[in-house]
Amino acid sequence: MKKSKLLLLPFLATVTLSLAACGNSSTQSKGAKTQSLNWMQNANLITLDPSKCIDTISSTTLNNVDRGLFFSPSSSKYEYGVAKSMKVSKDGKTYTFDLRKSKWSNGDPVTASDFVYGFQRTVDPKTASQDAYLMDHLLNYKEVSTGKLSPDKLGVSAPNKYTFVVKLSSPQSYFKSLLTDSAFLPQDKKVAVKYGKKYGTSSSTQVYNGPFTVTGWTGTNDSWTLAKNKNYYDASTVRLNKVNMKVVKDQQTGLNEYQTGSLDELSLSGKQQVKNFKGSKELHTYKTMYSNYLELNEQKDPEFKNLKLREALSLAIDRKDYVTDVLGDGSNPTKGFVADGLANYKGKDFAAATYVKGTADYNLDKAKKLWKEGLKEVGKKSLNLTLTYDDTDVAKATTEYLQAEFQKLPGLKVSNVNLPRQQRISRLFSGNFDLVVTGWDPGYADPISALNIRTSNSSINFSKWQNSEFDNYINKSNTVDANNPAKRWDDLVKAGKLVNKELGAVPFYQTSNPVALKTNVKGVTFNPVGSWDFSHGYVE
Repeated sequence: MKKSKLLLLPFLATVTLSLAACGNSSTQSKGAKTQSLNWMQNANLITLDPSKCIDTISSTTLNNVDRGLFFSPSSSKYEYGVAKSMKVSKDGKTYTFDLRKSKWSNGDPVTASDFVYGFQRTVDPKTASQDAYLMDHLLNYKEVSTGKLSPDKLGVSAPNKYTFVVKLSSPQSYFKSLLTDSAFLPQDKKVAVKYGKKYGTSSSTQVYNGPFTVTGWTGTNDSWTLAKNKNYYDASTVRLNKVNMKVVKDQQTGLNEYQTGSLDELSLSGKQQVKNFKGSKELHTYKTMYSNYLELNEQKDPEFKNLKLREALSLAIDRKDYVTDVLGDGSNPTKGFVADGLANYKGKDFAAATYVKGTADYNLDKAKKLWKEGLKEVGKKSLNLTLTYDDTDVAKATTEYLQAEFQKLPGLKVSNVNLPRQQRISRLFSGNFDLVVTGWDPGYADPISALNIRTSNSSINFSKWQNSEFDNYINKSNTVDANNPAKRWDDLVKAGKLVNKELGAVPFYQTSNPVALKTNVKGVTFNPVGSWDFSHGYVE
């Protein structure tokens, strides 16, 4: 099939890091007889419900089993998916999509009504989608999301079976960029209604319209399979029959399975594993846009509203030492909330433009001084806090490192709590933590993708840090300055500087993704603002 027209993202900053060129006529004959891969995952799949996907594992899976209006297989140039074309009104508030004829894995046609339902379901407060805010520019979003209007009043419609129309309340310069997020995927209403609360909680309670389907996932097990979808509209270009996903949390177990051939790909963890593959053609290191940080729960622990205490914790972390001695995988320290390389404007990187000196630089003496002053200001002589993170080997090493660093501050005792990832995320949403290590994968190359989650009303602002000036800058960038790139950039830079200065989250490090990959695996691509894409992969 001829490739569709490509769309360029605003603030373009990233390029695809591809493992190999996609298959073509000259390589088709080189394919192995068995076209299947065994792929490592470092955490469990949480959901197959597009409206409830907030983690990278679920996102990677959904990106391979579903197709929205657009998709991004390998770079920040987005290809048409179910949409064949798009028209935008002169005022930038109406988008009209002409859809291709395609099918769900159960044989149902994918129609404009599926997009209408998917968008409405995400915004419907009964769904409790954590990503509903991504649709905040849709007409009547606020009224629908708060239950004042019914979901059918949202600014989406289907004039006919293969025409989908979106109306915005105000222009949104990066709207096209959002359309690859899982929240904007079509959903088969018949299936969602049939399964109700069980919808998307297992592979059998969902249907798919992408290159693959999911099989073998019960909702709790640590393995699942991406199987080629014969109903996919571009199935003739998909060469892999299966991608077997397996969760491996123990470093040595993963290495053993890779060496014995049970895994074709191994996510390397820890400096020793990376060192073991140094100089090997199987070693690939990818920079991601995933920014890790610490949330300080201001609601549960009002002491964290004191800026000096937040600053002290930030300055007590020797980030360079951590990424070198604990990780050793190519990850880099961050000096602010937004990842380095996510976006730029006129040659200026956003992370550099918003850097505030002295907020994330290791300075233990100053940290101790600020901690003493902060405790005095909040009327405390000491604090006992819990530090929560995942239960993987690296996560445990991370909490141990931070615990040792933090306890250098006078009067601070830290207890570590290491939990399975899903339980850790559950605690984030319930507010059951003091300090927690977490992070954000922006998903698209625009600063707003990260800054949005620090606004006062964001459901993913787990620290409950609030700043009205920050909120105003974000609102201005989304409204009066939405169609003025220079002014919008200035708004976002001011917001970025503010969240860094006030430490709305404590910056930690930017993840690199070192992997070992068998040399006969070709065509699989990695997007630094997205995930793995297997649609053009094959085994040579």
